[in-house]
Order: sequence, then structure tokens, then C-alpha cells
Amino acid sequence: MTGPATKSPGPKAGGAFVAIAMLVGTGIGVALGQPSAGFVVGTAIGALIALLIWAADQRRAG
Repeated sequence: MTGPATKSPGPKAGGAFVAIAMLVGTGIGVALGQPSAGFVVGTAIGALIALLIWAADQRRAG
């Protein structure tokens, strides 16, 4: 048997949070009469969450 005895987990992905935040933001924007603004805000929030996940993963990796 070759290789390490324990396998380290792979990197995390945050793309699903971006997609969900886009949809939720658009839905809230439609309810408020501003679907484009909701989409933009949702995208920004999703990107922020994805960046936080990436930063946490980088910190965990080394």
C-alpha cells in the first residue's frame, strides 16, 4: 500500500451559495419592484459568502 494513511479533504466550493443568493435576491427584488437591484445585491452577497468559504479553506489548508 502506498501513499498516506489518511486522505486530506478536498477544497470547499461556494458556487452554490452564489446561485442561491442570486435567486433569492431576485425574488426579493421582484417583491419590492426592483428585480435588477435584487439580482445585483444577491450576486454581491453570494460572492461574499463564496470568498469567505475560500478564505476559510485557505486558512485550513495551510
